[in-house]
Amino acid sequence: MAKDKKQPRPKPVTPKGFRDYFGAEVTARTEMLTKIAGVYHRYGFDALETSAVETVEALGKFLPDVDRPNEGVFAWEEDKDWLALRYDMTAPLARVAAQYRNDLPSPYRRYTMGPVWRNEKPGPGRFRQFYQCDADTVGAASVAADAEICAMLADTLEAVGIDKDDYVIRVNNRKVLNGVMEVAGLSGDDKEAERGIVLRAIDKLDRLGLEGVRALLGEGRKDESGDFTKGAGLGGEQADIIMGFMDAKRDEGAATVSRLRQLVQGSNIGGDGVAELEDIAGLLDAQSYGSNRIVIDPSVVRGLGYYTGPVYEAELTFEIEDEKGRPRNFGSVAGGGRYDDLVKRFTGQAVPATGVSIGVDRLLAALHAKGRTDTTAQGPVIITVMDRDRMADYQSMVAELRNAGIRSEVYLGNPKNFGNQLKYADKRHSPIAIIAGGDEFDQGVVQIKDLILGAEIAKNATLEEWKDRPSQYEVPRDEMLAKVREILDKS
Repeated sequence: MAKDKKQPRPKPVTPKGFRDYFGAEVTARTEMLTKIAGVYHRYGFDALETSAVETVEALGKFLPDVDRPNEGVFAWEEDKDWLALRYDMTAPLARVAAQYRNDLPSPYRRYTMGPVWRNEKPGPGRFRQFYQCDADTVGAASVAADAEICAMLADTLEAVGIDKDDYVIRVNNRKVLNGVMEVAGLSGDDKEAERGIVLRAIDKLDRLGLEGVRALLGEGRKDESGDFTKGAGLGGEQADIIMGFMDAKRDEGAATVSRLRQLVQGSNIGGDGVAELEDIAGLLDAQSYGSNRIVIDPSVVRGLGYYTGPVYEAELTFEIEDEKGRPRNFGSVAGGGRYDDLVKRFTGQAVPATGVSIGVDRLLAALHAKGRTDTTAQGPVIITVMDRDRMADYQSMVAELRNAGIRSEVYLGNPKNFGNQLKYADKRHSPIAIIAGGDEFDQGVVQIKDLILGAEIAKNATLEEWKDRPSQYEVPRDEMLAKVREILDKS
């Protein structure tokens, strides 16, 4: 009789484009989200949590950085309907605003935080799952809502630890770009594909440079891996107009506005966009957000096709070293804009909306690059186990610490080898170890070891060696909590 074929063991590997996050990383992200939520809440925004799954129909055609609908998402068919993991937080908001429009206040101001998924080619620092933190106002047509989002974004960056000199928020208006495209002969439904390619090309200026963008405005561009990206196929004169728009930024905001007004001359929508930029600049000046923090910059367009008016992007301006040791600017960590037509897809009625999305993982990476995050967060107080029969006493100790709000745990591994307990405390980055064996229980005392001040734990230390080390205290059992607090307060 033939033996059953042995099933191969699954490989313990993370899927390509995904990663795992451990204690200190998760803690740092949670702390950052709390700070961001605090700013959003202070500005009057309410929390919202939507499903991670949406219908592809609800997501619509506005998918990230692709030319064909339904690409770029993780989707599957169920009961003849196509479902997909959300690729951003804006499309779900549009669905919510339409679904609950009779119950929600207008304007509706919400913020949301959570993971999003994009089925795109992964690369260095580019993952298929990442966290976003969004804030949006639905139902406000005034550009005062856009100016408020920019001001709130500045406050948020500073709240999480980015200095005023280390970031800039760049503001543009898609109406201005639409006016430039009109002047360049790219208006009309029959030019939609070309406009989409132009938008995405300009949005990649910081990564590809002027030469790379120019290639995408023409026949196309081949990247370092050999992959070819089809271009917009513009003629030389048309490309010159677009490139002139990208070169319109001047040192002073008023001079930039003046140059943009020249570029869109003859286009009504372009003129409207320039006027809106002037209004936003005035509103921000009234709140003392000077041009050193928030500037008008025509190169900002945002790649997604649903933006209809002002767009903005937060860029960190300090340098870091890439994987080859070369200096480069950190780049964008947040972006957004006005999308007045997105809710209309559901209701048939125009609903103005504007909002911003912060890439939390990139922002965390930026703080880490600046040395402002702790990748080895403090672990719990460890109560070692010297006598298995005294487990109830150890649990009484840990309960006392926990009830006082102190993070702590009893060692639950095999207590036979005391050195392993010390290794465990070392790996957990524990600030304190508490030791109590038969002698200590008989005398009514405990040994408290200050691991922060003490030397590195020896891999094979004996109990006697452990007790002889400095920064170890013998205290009465009823003074254990007070001594632990004293040590923690000094750390």
